[in-house]
Amino acid sequence: MPSPTLSRLGAVSIGPERNLCHGFLERVSLVWRVSWVFSLVAFTSCATYIPPALTTAHPAHPEATAAPELPPSQTLAYGPSDLPSSRPAATAARGRQGAPPPQQKGAQTVVGEGKVIAVVPASSEIVLTHGEIKGFMDAMTMGYQIQPRSLLEGVQAGDAVRFTIDTEQKAIVALEKLKP
Repeated sequence: MPSPTLSRLGAVSIGPERNLCHGFLERVSLVWRVSWVFSLVAFTSCATYIPPALTTAHPAHPEATAAPELPPSQTLAYGPSDLPSSRPAATAARGRQGAPPPQQKGAQTVVGEGKVIAVVPASSEIVLTHGEIKGFMDAMTMGYQIQPRSLLEGVQAGDAVRFTIDTEQKAIVALEKLKP
């Protein structure tokens, strides 16, 4: 074997046809071939994977039993400060049955327009999304008490409405359905 010599490019020549660069390329080629074989084995083994069959207990199975339907929520309050205050029951001792409650002097009202999100007749509440009510509140979505409950008749989610809020009672006292 001839003695190694240094060429002008810095590669050590081992013989007339071989140098260190050629050996490096052979090793890279070998590594590439080995990694290609391992990749082929890996992809082939993935292609033969068969997932286990679904049982009827799995929710994706066509014959699985449906989850029980939950009743719709009737709660519009989110914290203690949002709970409706207890109001004294109206007394009929003075012979005023069926008469509207007396209006307090200086009752303040504001008017707004919005869209009905939900109606909860059981608790005399309505959820509205509305624009700004000047001098009263910013635009928001919120639940309101309704006084009297009969205002909710014929109103449903999606209706556009104009409403009047009594700021002292903190309740909607007039509700008008707007034409679409």
